[in-house]
Amino acid sequence: MLPLRDDQPRYSTPWVTYFLIGLNLLIYLFESAIDPRSLKLLVSEFGVVPSHVAAFLSGSSEYPLLAIVLPLFTSLFLHGGWMHVIGNMWFLFIFGDNVEDYLGHFKYLVFYLLTGVLAMGTHVAMNPASTVPALGASGAIAGVLGAYFVLYPRARVLTWFFVFVLWVPAWIILGYWFVLNFLSGTATALAVQRQNMGGVAFWAHVGGFVSGALLVKVFGERRMRYPYAVE
Repeated sequence: MLPLRDDQPRYSTPWVTYFLIGLNLLIYLFESAIDPRSLKLLVSEFGVVPSHVAAFLSGSSEYPLLAIVLPLFTSLFLHGGWMHVIGNMWFLFIFGDNVEDYLGHFKYLVFYLLTGVLAMGTHVAMNPASTVPALGASGAIAGVLGAYFVLYPRARVLTWFFVFVLWVPAWIILGYWFVLNFLSGTATALAVQRQNMGGVAFWAHVGGFVSGALLVKVFGERRMRYPYAVE
């Protein structure tokens, strides 16, 4: 199921969502412009390597604090391919504006980064021995989806489903997305050689979604929301 747009009105311009989309696309353009060796070095330095985090938490002095904390944030702006970045930005474009409208610009940015870090933390917890760098905005965007699921479950989402285009309640499409990722994560966890496999970080999606659903009400609605017509 591919969401095309939603019918939930917003009452402010989602400047932070636009900024995040533009920044992610610009960084990916940079990634695609550098040579493979430099790209591999970039990913290894600024992606999250679960085994490094696990070693640090176990008391190892091999990795300094900055080398562990910084990638938790920088990894959210790196992507593994055009389909990866475009898919993530598409979901952020459709669902991010309403969550930003609810939280306000600054709280939304903090919320986005925090749920992204918690998503990466979930991935590390489920794959502590992995030496494969994890990257992508999908954990943070999963946080946005979790928030949308809580805030606007009855909003309708125009969805492309095989040869059909139909309106689907948000709780169905986002609930389906969460269950699919949870089941996929569980199946991946049962793989014998999962520790050094690449692919989709399903548990980051699960962790991001749950943290977003739990935290959005903690962050709370911004004080004033002025309605105006939005095309």
